[in-house]
Formats: sequence, C-alpha cells, structure tokens
Amino acid sequence: QVQLVESGGGLVQAGGSLRLSCAASGRTVSNSAMGWFRQAPGKEREFVAARSWRTGTTYYADSVKGRFTISRDNAKNTAYLQMNSLKPEDTAVYYCAVRVYSGSFYDTRNYDYWGQGTQVTVSL
Repeated sequence: QVQLVESGGGLVQAGGSLRLSCAASGRTVSNSAMGWFRQAPGKEREFVAARSWRTGTTYYADSVKGRFTISRDNAKNTAYLQMNSLKPEDTAVYYCAVRVYSGSFYDTRNYDYWGQGTQVTVSL
C-alpha cells in the first residue's frame, strides 16, 4: 500500500503562485510515476502533470505547460507541483496519484493510489 498526503492548497489571487506537496509513505514507489490531477465542480477529473520516477521525464497538460512544474525530493519521498501565473480556471481540487505499473500517464485509470485532495482557489 501507498499512502499519499497532499498539502499546500489555498486561496490566491490571479497571477499568484502556490506549491502543492504530496508526501508518499508505505510501499516503495521507486519504479513508478507520480501524477497530479484536478477536478473542478461539475467536471471530470483531468490530468495536470506527471513525472516518471525512473526516467525523470515530465508530462504536462497543454493548459498548464510553462506555468506548472512537477518535481520530487527523493530524500523526503515527496512530490511537488509548483504553480505559477495562476488563473481562475485553475480553481479545483488537486489530487496526487501514484502509478505503480504501466499505461498512459494521462489516464486516471492507470493510477493505483490517490491522495485525499487539496483545494486550490484562484480569485480575480
């Protein structure tokens, strides 16, 4: 089992920044990938960013490319999502997830463990 705990959400004005954290514990996840997803009210959960732990390759949704950065602190077994130039349309609950096996980084169905989510609200 893998336990994931997100933190760092909050209320920020448009143009501001936030850094989300996702602390992982439990089963070793060295050969997996970490992803960030978000879900706005009335919408489906959507892909935001992912990073392969093995290769370090990163993937981003077009809507956040150039503004968000996914990274990891190996010593702390924690992943981060640095979010800059935030827009009101970035408002959502953000979830981190671990993909243990394989499959598209973009598909929620390929992720095996999920955190509880953290709310991000961007005001005008």
